[in-house]
Amino acid sequence: MHMADRMRRARLKAKLSQQELAGKIGVQRSAVAQWEKTGGNLPSMHHLIDIALATGVTLEWLGTGRGPIKPDEETWTPAVQSLDYAQDETEYQCLQDLRRLPHRLRENVAGIIAILAKNYP
Repeated sequence: MHMADRMRRARLKAKLSQQELAGKIGVQRSAVAQWEKTGGNLPSMHHLIDIALATGVTLEWLGTGRGPIKPDEETWTPAVQSLDYAQDETEYQCLQDLRRLPHRLRENVAGIIAILAKNYP
């Protein structure tokens, strides 16, 4: 999960609109929208801290995806799972090529792979 996705998830869990979060941390709504956009700008560390405080999530989870989402949770989310690693050279090359594509095209390629994979046990 990318930081943009974690930020959106944190905001929605806190039941805040982009405008409400922006008001709480002292930025324009467009800044929050840009931060939540895949491939958009990243917030400064100062703003990241403010977002974590405003939404009630841990700074570590918000910034890295590791650790508990909420300070009082004991469930940890690993930053990298074993399935994130390519299992052979072909998978590795496909992953490298996929990462070079724009986000929208990546989604299309993933859809094609899903269709093809349905035909195999």
